Amino acid sequence: MMNQRDNRPVLITGGCGFIGCNLADRLAERGERVLVLDNLARAGVRENAQWLKSRHGDLITITVADIREPIPVIDAVREARAVLHLAAQVAVTDSVSDPAADFETNARGTLNVLEAVRLHNCTAPVVFASTNKVYGRLVEDSQITLAGRRYSPTSDLLAGGISEHAPLDFYSPYGCSKGTADQYVHDYARVYGLQTVVMRMSCIYGPRQFGTEDQGWIAHFLLSAIRGQPLTIYGDGYQVRDALHVSDAASAWLAVLDGIALARGRVFNLGGGPANAVSLRELIDHITQFTGREVTYRFSDWRPGDQPWYVTDTRALSTALGWAPQVNIAEGLRSLHAWLDSRFGATHGTREALA
Repeated sequence: MMNQRDNRPVLITGGCGFIGCNLADRLAERGERVLVLDNLARAGVRENAQWLKSRHGDLITITVADIREPIPVIDAVREARAVLHLAAQVAVTDSVSDPAADFETNARGTLNVLEAVRLHNCTAPVVFASTNKVYGRLVEDSQITLAGRRYSPTSDLLAGGISEHAPLDFYSPYGCSKGTADQYVHDYARVYGLQTVVMRMSCIYGPRQFGTEDQGWIAHFLLSAIRGQPLTIYGDGYQVRDALHVSDAASAWLAVLDGIALARGRVFNLGGGPANAVSLRELIDHITQFTGREVTYRFSDWRPGDQPWYVTDTRALSTALGWAPQVNIAEGLRSLHAWLDSRFGATHGTREALA
């Protein structure tokens, strides 16, 4: 039986965002209470909030607040049994245009969360959403080769992907702010003994994602196809990412939360791994094949800190907690396309064309 402490809600900052609402849904599905703290500032989050409440009712409590404000963070942390910290400024482009606001949300906001836990609820686990951007560009042009419609590293040492041992090299204000938060979360386990875990994530996609040009590129590509709108590819389109379906990402987060005794103090890279690696051009090919629609695109300059190749080595997480991706990229794309088409297709008159 759960004791009184276990009956307290799990706090999810940014819980109305894409990954956050999927996590909240999974927790509530297994009967857990969830306290969501979200400023509801991003597109789609109010819809996600309504979706959560309609599915789970009183199991979901939504508090509208900003992690940059310490008092509501403290109030939320006091009553939580665990903290899943996903609230963030998520776009590299926005960080370049306003680095101060990016820092205040990602770095200072995370410090507010950590201090609230340290001072008011020091036994609560904290799992933090970091990013592969903390590794910077990773490979130079001389270290990659063009193979078909994607880049591949020339060194066999990278065949299994990027591990947690890769050196940090923050690039772009976004990389700096998330990297700062990443290191604070990791260090609060070492210095203060908090039960913290860092999840450095790569290319999570799936239902409830309102993709834009700046963030959520797989959803953005699919949505552009549904709407019949041209894409802009920054770079040459041969750049590679490993894609992870949000259901697998949520399973990884829950595995960490449930196995906190084994995971505490650790940093884990989280992505789809080599089996789910795809280039931008290959993704467009996939979309064309299963929608029957030609995707038009043009090219523009590379954006700051864009990695020509990033594939996650997930073996540390698999070894520690037995997690592995279950949804391959073909299945995942179909599930995201079905959700986007049901949400946006009819309003643009394309449902029949995509059936």
